[in-house]
Amino acid sequence: MSADTPAKIRDCMCLAVRQAARHVTTSYDQFLAPAGLRTTQFSILAKLNRQGPMTINALAAEMVMDRTTLGRNILPLERDGLIRIEPLPSDRRSKALHLTKVGEKRFEAACAGWVKAQAHFESEFGVKRTAELRELLRAVVASELGPGAPSSRSLRQGDKKG
Repeated sequence: MSADTPAKIRDCMCLAVRQAARHVTTSYDQFLAPAGLRTTQFSILAKLNRQGPMTINALAAEMVMDRTTLGRNILPLERDGLIRIEPLPSDRRSKALHLTKVGEKRFEAACAGWVKAQAHFESEFGVKRTAELRELLRAVVASELGPGAPSSRSLRQGDKKG
């Protein structure tokens, strides 16, 4: 380990992003609590409300989440009758998630809290900085950092995107 490694570790992007995500999630959870939802649950209901029934794999990909984590998050939604899980007619092994009428109502009730959470974030962070941050985070998600990332060999050869 080189002498400047501790300084570089303090600049870890992964840690900074995860800390920010936990901080923001805690804030949004407080605003969504009156509707009985957590941020991830609200996001799942929002995707199903906007896009209609989705397979577990498709929803996991949309949420940038692995199937196991998504599975843990959909269990309470199914238990509470907010979503319904049914086999696909075309492939009984695949399952589709459907937003129920109860789920639609809960989602609509939670939207008021979400609007307040968004406004609170913007008031604390600034409208312009919020929009810039959102675009930067979308660019991170669209980048090649995920499973299809360049091999470590190409990274060692100094391939950089600027």
